[in-house]
Amino acid sequence: MSKIINLISGRSDMSNEVVSQSSEYRYFRSTISQKKIVVDQSNTSTAWTLYDTGPRDNDCPILFLPPVSGTADTFFRQLLHLKGKGYRAISLEYPTYWTLEEFNQGFMRLLDHLGVRKVHVFGASLGGFLLQKFAEITNRRDPRIHSIILCNSFADTTIFHHTDSAMLFWMMPSVLLKNIIMGNKSIDLIAKDKTIRSSIDFMNERLDSLSQQELASRLTLNCISSYVQPQKLQNIPITILDVFDHCAISERVKQELYKMYPLAKRAHLKSGGNYPYISRSEEVNMHIVIHLRQFENTQFSAKPKLHP
Repeated sequence: MSKIINLISGRSDMSNEVVSQSSEYRYFRSTISQKKIVVDQSNTSTAWTLYDTGPRDNDCPILFLPPVSGTADTFFRQLLHLKGKGYRAISLEYPTYWTLEEFNQGFMRLLDHLGVRKVHVFGASLGGFLLQKFAEITNRRDPRIHSIILCNSFADTTIFHHTDSAMLFWMMPSVLLKNIIMGNKSIDLIAKDKTIRSSIDFMNERLDSLSQQELASRLTLNCISSYVQPQKLQNIPITILDVFDHCAISERVKQELYKMYPLAKRAHLKSGGNYPYISRSEEVNMHIVIHLRQFENTQFSAKPKLHP
């Protein structure tokens, strides 16, 4: 019984275990079913992969969007924890989109399909950038994002220095695309912390599961020249969650993000590497709950409202 409680609450003492083979991950896969949703019937490649947990009648859930190398199960520890807390949480894996416009249209169709009125969002790296761009485009005419948590994310794609070659990713072989992704995270290779190493191994497995088209399209979105206009997001509650140890996002990029959102709450982790939602899941889960707590007992709560 105590092991099941630990799994649901997000606590894990299995730092030496292969994450994808752990009882925690197996429990997740056995209790939360994977779904695929096609948002454009004329193009079956626009199928989103997702895990949806918690009260389905809630129309303001929290959505998780992974980094370039991530898949829908990347945030399994967050979904287990939030499920235990009574929140509705959905982890997504985006299909093959080559432009920001395609992504924005597909994401809007997905929200409509899910029947959600508003969403809280957690975006890691590229996931955070895409969600900022979606909020920027839709915030005035059809605002759907109510709040944002940015984890090791960015607001300007030029930081990766691949804007000139971004339009050529579609023709590159998978092995070269993977090398480009791993090149942005070379510091991972010398990580000594066991839980950080485990998170790297888990994400490398996710990376290996992606097709050439998936890798190429994600890298294109990650590197094609674009930036966020922060003045269009100042009315959205934002939490910036990052780590103090080494990760792919430089200190300069972090400081730029702080300047862009001066009203944002900051949640700093002493360590965690590129994937703190795996390596430091308890701390990340705590900050997510703190972020969501401000909306409880309102129409924008991600959990059922309490009735007197």
